Amino acid sequence: MALSTLGTYLQVSKNLTKFQNLTSSQPEVKAATAYYQANIGSVKTPAELVNNYRLFSYVMTAYGLGDMASYGKGLIEKTLEEGTGSQSNLAYTLNNPEILSLAQTFNFAADGASTTSSTAATSGVVSNYIEQTMDSNEGQSNPGVQLALHFQQNASGIQNAYSILGDKNLLTVVQTALGISPLTSEEDIDTQSNLITSTLKNEGYSIADFQDPTKVQKFVEKFCAMYDMSNPSSTTSPDVPNCVLSSSSSGTSGGFSSSLLSSMQSIII
Repeated sequence: MALSTLGTYLQVSKNLTKFQNLTSSQPEVKAATAYYQANIGSVKTPAELVNNYRLFSYVMTAYGLGDMASYGKGLIEKTLEEGTGSQSNLAYTLNNPEILSLAQTFNFAADGASTTSSTAATSGVVSNYIEQTMDSNEGQSNPGVQLALHFQQNASGIQNAYSILGDKNLLTVVQTALGISPLTSEEDIDTQSNLITSTLKNEGYSIADFQDPTKVQKFVEKFCAMYDMSNPSSTTSPDVPNCVLSSSSSGTSGGFSSSLLSSMQSIII
């Protein structure tokens, strides 16, 4: 029996720690993490970070910026050199919450050579990387599940409608849940902000509700239902337990590696 987007999302969210642990045990994830942990402490400047591709791509993936790893070296280096001390710094003017979060973690301008020894730059980045990888794995089978997990994990950082507009994944979830046409993204940003705020109110929500995990869960469930209505094929993916307990001729199933599939046999939901 196929699971809906909501069903799959609940499978993962209710067993989040298990899914994270299983993701971290994937050989490729384990190797990338081991390299990062062994080498990040020796990085003392933004230039050293962006010029070590393995470290740079790990960090970029951890902050949801993996696509930029191949072309964004110069921009990220300059952003990290400037730091976050002024609202005129690139970290703010780029209006990208992921880049801002990255700059806040790797704040070389303020912390100098000790930047990469902070908890945020060590265990924090590793946690982010595993979370992003887990979400990406889920997205290979059902993009709606990846969006739902992203919203759940980042909703607490929403301070206003502009926070939503600055994150394309958050925006997709909100537009889908509220029935707002993606075409409105072509409107003036203030018009979009007002539309999101007013539509949330009409649906019985407010921006402040995204600080409440219970209300976030309710909103994500609404998104999942609306997503499946708009994407009926999303419910034809294999049931998650069956998917993870079986393997294909290529050694993968449902976006998971064969090593992760074998580990996930221990999950009984």
